[in-house]
Amino acid sequence: MNHFEMLKTDLSKAIERNEFFLHFQPKVNLETEKVVGVEALIRWQHPRIGRIAPDDFIPLAEKTGEINRIGKWVLYNACKQNKKWQDDGFSPVIMSVNLSPRQLLEQDLFKIVSEVLTETGLSPRYLELEITEGITINMPKAIRMLKQLKELGILISLDDFGTGYNTLTYLKEFPVDIIKIDRTFVNDLLHSSKDREIVKMIITLAHNLNIRVIAEGIETEEHLRFLKQHNCNEGQGYFFSKPVLAEELIVKFGLTGQTKTIFA
Repeated sequence: MNHFEMLKTDLSKAIERNEFFLHFQPKVNLETEKVVGVEALIRWQHPRIGRIAPDDFIPLAEKTGEINRIGKWVLYNACKQNKKWQDDGFSPVIMSVNLSPRQLLEQDLFKIVSEVLTETGLSPRYLELEITEGITINMPKAIRMLKQLKELGILISLDDFGTGYNTLTYLKEFPVDIIKIDRTFVNDLLHSSKDREIVKMIITLAHNLNIRVIAEGIETEEHLRFLKQHNCNEGQGYFFSKPVLAEELIVKFGLTGQTKTIFA
């Protein structure tokens, strides 16, 4: 069996073998610099190979169709963790979960999301589903599904904003609450006047449409200063925290013990 076939076989068994786990990366309100949300990111600890990066197994899961089962696992465990934080006495935050193009076109997605919210007890307003431009493979169906999901009361965010050919079409057609400025624009803010102007334009456009803006890839104080100056709502990046385990997130932001220090 070659490497590809082995991974394909192992991927189909990874959930039952408890090989997946979640990391969480905080989203920070740039005005208050308090954590107001977290993004759930899947990790795979293979028993023989070791840690396998999502970029190496998510495309395989998409190709084989395993992404639907894996996506449901992520959704359930992310919502469960968010509800646990609330039950432990911390102030509510929004849990962000990535939704693949294939998941979005799954006929039972609305039912799956509804059932997960019911099973975990998480209020829909504390769930955010992130989509990418890959959903254009079937625009009419994607739009219908997003509108149905919005009726549940969840939030919809558009990831990697500014990198696609039909970016403005997405804003026109999709019921989007949040856009995430792609990290490639943030990374070169300090050295590229074009990137600075693009970021300012995106923020202004979003605010004119009553859409919140999150900047990805914040790594320096200078990045933060520029984004705050131009009224970007939230930020995410290594300047605040890399993706970490739930327990590490609590410790990192001083959310331990009986004091019940709040997220935001």
